Amino acid sequence: MTCRENGRRRLDLSQFLRCERGNAALVAALIILPLIVVVGGGLDFYTMMGVRSRLSAAADAAVLAATNKVAMAMTTADARTRADATFRAALSSDIVGDIKTGTATVTESGGVRTATYTYDVKTHPVFLPMVGIAAPELSGTATASVQLPTYIDFYLLLDNSPSMGVAATTAGIATMVANTSDQCAFACHDMSTSPNDYYGLAKKLGVSMRIDVVRSATQQLMDTATSTQVVPNQYRMAIYTMGPKAETAGLTTVSSLTSNLATAKTSANAIDLMTTPYHGYNSDQQTNFNSVMTSINTAIPAPGSGASSSAVPQKVLFFVSDGVADYNNASSCSQPDLGGGRCQEPIDVAKCTTIKNRGIRIAVLYTTYLPLPTNWWYNNTIAPFASQIATKMQACASPGLYFEVSPSGGISEAMNALFTKTVQSARLTQ
Repeated sequence: MTCRENGRRRLDLSQFLRCERGNAALVAALIILPLIVVVGGGLDFYTMMGVRSRLSAAADAAVLAATNKVAMAMTTADARTRADATFRAALSSDIVGDIKTGTATVTESGGVRTATYTYDVKTHPVFLPMVGIAAPELSGTATASVQLPTYIDFYLLLDNSPSMGVAATTAGIATMVANTSDQCAFACHDMSTSPNDYYGLAKKLGVSMRIDVVRSATQQLMDTATSTQVVPNQYRMAIYTMGPKAETAGLTTVSSLTSNLATAKTSANAIDLMTTPYHGYNSDQQTNFNSVMTSINTAIPAPGSGASSSAVPQKVLFFVSDGVADYNNASSCSQPDLGGGRCQEPIDVAKCTTIKNRGIRIAVLYTTYLPLPTNWWYNNTIAPFASQIATKMQACASPGLYFEVSPSGGISEAMNALFTKTVQSARLTQ
């Protein structure tokens, strides 16, 4: 007899309670079962989200492993292998065992390396299958891109002519003027020591000459290049001056082109002011930019893209000078003849143009030709065209690769800044 049937009759208390307990159990079952599914499904979901997070982090690590500084020295095939190994190493063994597919791709195009990692991983939910929901798979993709290293050869042309013997700061100029009978700020490297050894005097007084600062800046530049390069041998350096002595003035190699920047730094110790055998030798005509620019143009081979280690490197002439020529040029000097064909004038931009037309970029660091108001020669020969010096030096430079600095403003910092700018622009022009 059912409770319904029994309901038509008179029920005693025990029968009534038995009927109510049956209904409660049924109601409880109907409530608890969905609750178990909801809570269990939530646990499944929470577990899968944790796995997804670890997979995402592993994929990010994989593409970064294929595009970081270490990987840039690898082939794309080796970079792919490194990416896949990194992905798997970042995961626990149980997740690695559930990987259905894990694919790394590394491509290079337009001067950019792009790494992509795509994965598809099985999951093992406990509660979702109970309600007919199939175990989902976790998939995702991570991508990273990086500029490919540009290989560049730098040819440093450092003006070491007598004018680079001027004191490097206004304070140094004042010291030299106060300690020379003719109030001269130039520490000319006169080997006769008669009538005045101003080079030796500057050393004795502790006055830094412009050439001293250029030497130090060149050595620091080697350190900057070493720390900046992304891959070994990315940058090579050659160092030239205008000659160790006036008798043989001309393009002179201090360090041949080398990727051993530590060796180039050591060689830079030899950078010093050009010597003269005696005061007034060759009418002081020791700064022949035309000759030196022609020679350096011959010394620099044809440039390439520098897009890879197997490509011909880009070529950059890194020119540091105060921008005033002093040589024999009676036929085409832009300034009045100083006698005997002696010509003092700003640099001839045409020589720079010839070099740039070959695809060689020129980075110019102009060390400002400081006014020397107590110097008769400066007032009567340099001052009339002083305003043109910076303009001509900038015209010599390739677009965006010109920097002017007063010696007291920090030649080393300026040289490093110009180097960085040159490297950045090289990447943009690939």
